[in-house]
Amino acid sequence: MPDSTRTPVAIVGGGPVGIVLALFLDRYGVPCVVFDAQEEQPAEPRGNTHNARTMEHYRRLGLAASVRRLGLPARHPADIVYFTRYAGTELSRLQLASRGLRMRRTATAPATDQTPEPVHRANQMYVENLLYEHARTRPNITLRLGRRVTGLRQNATQVELTAERADGPAEHWTARYAVGCDGGRSFVRRTLGVHYEGAGALDQDVLGRRATAAHLRLPTFHRDVVTGRRAWSYWSLNSDLVMNLIALNGEDEFFLLSSSIDPDTAGPDRIQELVHRAAGVPLPVEVLSRRPWTPGVALVAQRLTIGRVLLAGDAAHLFTPNGGFGMNTGIDDTANLAWKLAALLHGWGGTGLLSTYESERRPVARRNTTAARELNAGLGSIERPDFLEEDSTRGAEARARVGELLRCYGERTHSLGVQLGARYDGSPIVAADGEPPADSWGTYTPSSVPGGRAPHLWLDDWHGPGSSLFDRLGPGFTLLRLGGRAPAGKELEAAAQARGMPLTVLDIDLEAARDLYERDLVLVRPDQHVAWRGNRLPTDPDRLTALVTGSDGR
Repeated sequence: MPDSTRTPVAIVGGGPVGIVLALFLDRYGVPCVVFDAQEEQPAEPRGNTHNARTMEHYRRLGLAASVRRLGLPARHPADIVYFTRYAGTELSRLQLASRGLRMRRTATAPATDQTPEPVHRANQMYVENLLYEHARTRPNITLRLGRRVTGLRQNATQVELTAERADGPAEHWTARYAVGCDGGRSFVRRTLGVHYEGAGALDQDVLGRRATAAHLRLPTFHRDVVTGRRAWSYWSLNSDLVMNLIALNGEDEFFLLSSSIDPDTAGPDRIQELVHRAAGVPLPVEVLSRRPWTPGVALVAQRLTIGRVLLAGDAAHLFTPNGGFGMNTGIDDTANLAWKLAALLHGWGGTGLLSTYESERRPVARRNTTAARELNAGLGSIERPDFLEEDSTRGAEARARVGELLRCYGERTHSLGVQLGARYDGSPIVAADGEPPADSWGTYTPSSVPGGRAPHLWLDDWHGPGSSLFDRLGPGFTLLRLGGRAPAGKELEAAAQARGMPLTVLDIDLEAARDLYERDLVLVRPDQHVAWRGNRLPTDPDRLTALVTGSDGR
C-alpha cells in the first residue's frame, strides 16, 4: 500500500451511529477517523425517536439537553392519533406528554425512577447536525467527509483502507481496528462476505413491501384540516389507504410514510394526490424530498466481528420502523463497543474482550428486530372494512371496533422493556449471580443481577445535572459501595491498578440504593451494565478483574 496515515480506529459511515461511536471513543481518549461519502449531512427526514436508553447515552456525552431542544416545541403533544381521514373521524388517540410535561414529571419523580432521560421525539436529520457540530470540536475525532471507502483489507495486526473522493487523489489509511457503520447496503459488510439473516419485507399494505417516504410542507394542515389537539404522529386508515404523517417542527413540516403508493412512480403529483385522499379535503402540499424504502424487515448480520473489523447500526441489523428501535439499537451497540476498543488500545483489555461485542450484542439485535416486526405485523392485521367510513350503524360499530384495536396496538408500542431491558446474561465477562427478571418488551424491571443495565437512582431532590447516579459513574469501571455499611474496596482497587483497569469507587450512603441493588458492593462496567455484585469482595480480586476485562484469567 502507498504511504498511509495511521489511526487507532477507522469508522466507515458518518450517520448517527458512526458519530456517536466516535464521540464515545473521544470520551475514552481514543483518536479515530470517520469516513462518509456525503459532504454534508442529509437534509431529509429519517428516524424520529430517541428512546430512553439513547437519551441516557447522550447524557453521558453531555448532549441530552441540547438534543431535547430539537424537534417539536416544548408544549406540543406527543400523541399518536388515528383517523379514518384527517378531516374525518378520529378512531383512537394515545395521549403522550409533551416534552415540557415529560421533563416536569422527571423533575419531581421518586428517587428510584428508572427514566432519568425520557424518550424524545426529534428527527434524525436535526440531531445529526448537532452531533456533527459537536464532533468537530473534539480533539480526537477526524472527519473525512466526501470520502467513499472503496478498499478494505486486514491482517493480524491492522486494517488498511482506501478512501476516494470525486475531485482528488485517493487516501490510504491504516487502523488498528475498523468499524462499519455504513448502513443497510454496507460496503464493509459486503466486502467481508457477511450476509443478513432473518425476515424480509412484510407482505401487507400497512408499511409493508416497498414504500414511500417523503418530506412535506403542509402550511394549512393544523389550521384547516386537523384543528383539535395536535399530535406527533397522525395516521389516516381506511379501506382505500394507510398513511402516517409525523410532525417535524410542530408547524408545517411533516414526514410521510406510506405503502399505498408505488415508490417508483411516486412523483410530487402522486404524493399530493395521496395526501388529499388521506385528508379527505384538498390542501396545499409541497414535496421537499422523497425516497423509496422497504419496511417490515427484521435482519441481523451473520457476524458482527470479523478479525479487526466490526459492524454496528444498520450494517449489523436492519429494522422495520415500528417502535423506533433501529437507530437506538445502533447507538446502544456503540456504548458496548467503544469501551472494549478503548480497553484494547489502552492496554488493559484482554484477548477475549473483543469477541464479546458479538456475543453480547447479536442476541439483542435479534430480540429487538423481532419486537419491531411483530409490532408492524400487528398494525397490518387490523381490518379496515369497506364500510368503515359509512354513516350507518354498522359503520359506527366498525369504527368503534377498529378504534379499540388501535388503542390496544398503541399501548403495545410502550416499549420501555426493549429500551432499557437489554441484558448480557451468559457473557464470559459477566460474573453470573442470581436469576434475571423475565424479559418483557413493554415493562422494564430494574435489577442488579449481573448482565443488565445498572438500576437508576436520583441522589438528591434537584434531579438536575450531577443528580443522577449515572452522572457520577466513572468513565471506566465503577465500584458502588451502597448503604453506608459496605466493606472497603482496597483489594479490588489494587487489582485494577495492577492491570491498568480504570476503576472509580463511589460511596452511596442511601438505604434506597442498598434496597434497589440488594447488595453492598456492585461493579458497573463502562457501558453502565452490571459486571459483578456481592456483599463482600471476592477472595481473589485479580481473578475478577481478569474476568471482566476478558483477560482469560491472566
